[in-house]
Amino acid sequence: MSQRTVVIANRHPRLTVDRRALRKAIAVLDTHADRFRGGCPPGELSLVFLDDNALAQLHADFLQDPTTTDVITFEGQPALGVAGEICVSADTAAAFAKKHRHDFAEELTLYVVHGWLHLAGYDDLVPAKKREMRRAEARAMRLLGLADLTYSFRIRSK
Repeated sequence: MSQRTVVIANRHPRLTVDRRALRKAIAVLDTHADRFRGGCPPGELSLVFLDDNALAQLHADFLQDPTTTDVITFEGQPALGVAGEICVSADTAAAFAKKHRHDFAEELTLYVVHGWLHLAGYDDLVPAKKREMRRAEARAMRLLGLADLTYSFRIRSK
């Protein structure tokens, strides 16, 4: 797969994103697409980092559910050169990481991976499919860990 265009929008006021590392992480996933149902469709991929309120608003507007969530993925139109958009809550990642004593950057990277896998055709709404998604997430995170690409985020305290 040729290198795709990755558009990164950081709309979170306290988040720092290493765009270069994030683009490399997507390139690693794309390179190993055959291990993930062929991977994310070809075309431009948009990554948007938001706070909980903004993602909850998207959740309400597009899925009729006003609650906070971690990731919302919008399928694109590969025929028009658009793979899709992954919208991620940095606040949810920070809260989960703190509560479970996980690394924030790794948690947020997992959310990006999760969205990429949704675009690759993975689903997590029923238990059997959720287990398959979790196994794919673990494979992807190992690949990124081997490439030392899971630590491209920082968040400042309030």
